[in-house]
Amino acid sequence: MNRIQLYWSLQILGWSSYALINLFFVSLDRGISPVQVGAFSSLAAYYLLSTHGLRKIVKKYGWFNLTFGRLVVNTLIALGILSLLNMIAQIIINLIFDTLDPEVDLRPLVISVNIFVSFLFYALWSMLYFLFHFLDNYNQSLKYQAKINEIQLNHLKSQLNPHFIFNALNSVRALVDEDPKKAKLAITQLSNILRFSLMMDKKRTIDFENEINTVKDYLNLESIRFEERLIVKYDIESSAYDYKVPPMMLQTIVENAIKHGISNRVKGGSIEIKCYEGITDDLIIQVKNSGQLRPHAMNRRKEGEGHGISNTIQRLKLIYGNRSSFKIFNFGNDFVITEIKIPKQTLTLV
Repeated sequence: MNRIQLYWSLQILGWSSYALINLFFVSLDRGISPVQVGAFSSLAAYYLLSTHGLRKIVKKYGWFNLTFGRLVVNTLIALGILSLLNMIAQIIINLIFDTLDPEVDLRPLVISVNIFVSFLFYALWSMLYFLFHFLDNYNQSLKYQAKINEIQLNHLKSQLNPHFIFNALNSVRALVDEDPKKAKLAITQLSNILRFSLMMDKKRTIDFENEINTVKDYLNLESIRFEERLIVKYDIESSAYDYKVPPMMLQTIVENAIKHGISNRVKGGSIEIKCYEGITDDLIIQVKNSGQLRPHAMNRRKEGEGHGISNTIQRLKLIYGNRSSFKIFNFGNDFVITEIKIPKQTLTLV
């Protein structure tokens, strides 16, 4: 059962139980009539629809991203409004089923009690809804922290391995005498990458701008090693900078393209990074590089020879669930495309 199915099952079960419990207590007094069944069922249906409406507001306006104090204030205001509307709905339902006694049901004290009872029901629903999400997010955070430790170890062995550092230092050494200014810049870029990689386990997501700057530093270093054998192109829409992405994710994909694509070709090749906003408000990241994806090579990497692709897929699933996607495929006879879709919101809600 997925999250949406669980949500609707609990909603229907909970408010149906509310109607049945009320009918049970009514039956103890004077029995149950079809009118009472219809009235309590209608009220339960209104509770279901109104709480679902509150859920839509919570998701639409990102209440889970608010501070705790602001969340409490917003919730109390919403519960007050829902309680007043619920009182009006009760009056309308009683009018429809001809069960309204104006001398009793419209007395200020009775109205106040009904509003207070409605407030308690809405408050209970809100507490259960928020508690579920906080516990679920805490559980996801624990899973993420456990997995991120493993990912960090894999990065030390593969993403920023000694082989890459050795090549980068050799490239810098060759520049020390030929072009000292360029050598200093290369050292700065290497330092940025190393510092960034050591910080990557402290945050679940970072600004896209920070990630793309690290990728540019990495490709600038590789351009020193490959010289004219490496052509780099960027096609990045301004809307991409509104998103957050997992740290080192794009850099890992680019390094995978260099390692398994460009470096295996005598004449080198090109790598193009394209980032744009999709029609469903998702960030689409495409890395297109020279080379071809061989089935047997892909199987070896899935089985553990390389960690880049498997780690990327696992991190995306942990952070975004089923709202993200990862694809890697051949494009014609000369290129490979890696495509990642990332939603704008990190938090997964029912």
